[in-house]
Amino acid sequence: MDTKAKILLVEDDFNLGAVTKKRLEEAGFFVEHCIDGDTAWKEFQRTMYDICLLDVVMPKKDGFTLAQLIRRKNDFVPILFLTSKSLDEDKITGFKHGADDYVTKPFSMQELLYRIEVFLKRTRPLNADKKAIYKLGNLIFDYGELKIVNPDAKKKVKILTQKEADLLKFLCENANKTLKREEILYHVWGKDDYFLGRSMDVFITKIRKNFPAESPVKLETLHGIGFKFHMPKDELPQDFNLNEYIASLQENESTE
Repeated sequence: MDTKAKILLVEDDFNLGAVTKKRLEEAGFFVEHCIDGDTAWKEFQRTMYDICLLDVVMPKKDGFTLAQLIRRKNDFVPILFLTSKSLDEDKITGFKHGADDYVTKPFSMQELLYRIEVFLKRTRPLNADKKAIYKLGNLIFDYGELKIVNPDAKKKVKILTQKEADLLKFLCENANKTLKREEILYHVWGKDDYFLGRSMDVFITKIRKNFPAESPVKLETLHGIGFKFHMPKDELPQDFNLNEYIASLQENESTE
């Protein structure tokens, strides 16, 4: 990485925290290790972090409480729980409190590093991602602006959620390929998991609603395998400006 990503590591087991911090630093990250929820919350308010790794059972503030506080301040930063709790209800509680993923102890550093890299690729402000604009039939999808522009719709601009945009961008980058369910889950959600799989199905349905039957763009379900995003190879001009395009649509509409 050109710039070291900043990781907030909150682990009350000092030895485990120290070893994890050392391994992450060897991998090129900047790591701040806190041993309780109060200290971590104060640290998070002082510094901008790229990702948070939180233990669940901690003194002063537990991981669930800390995750809630972090989410109130920042909707975007990824939160991963490092937890010995492996029951489904604990996982659900974690997601309800704002977690993006969890790693069950004992974990391998290779798995943790992989998860971190997956989330950082999706969330760090890379210029390439900000400028990612795709032509989807008669629609324009701007990943950086979280927008789909449909010249034929009454409401020309639709705002996507970050997760919808992440999924659609991954489909666009892998257009006309057979994609396994677990491949999509790992790249967009960071893990292949039953509950995340159910969530993915909801987002797949939302994405499909943007493309009517007559559209050349189709999201096909391959039963027992995954999906295939059929998308014509139709690139936009290099000097394409989304705001100017939206303004022209609105101007044409007002003169009709």
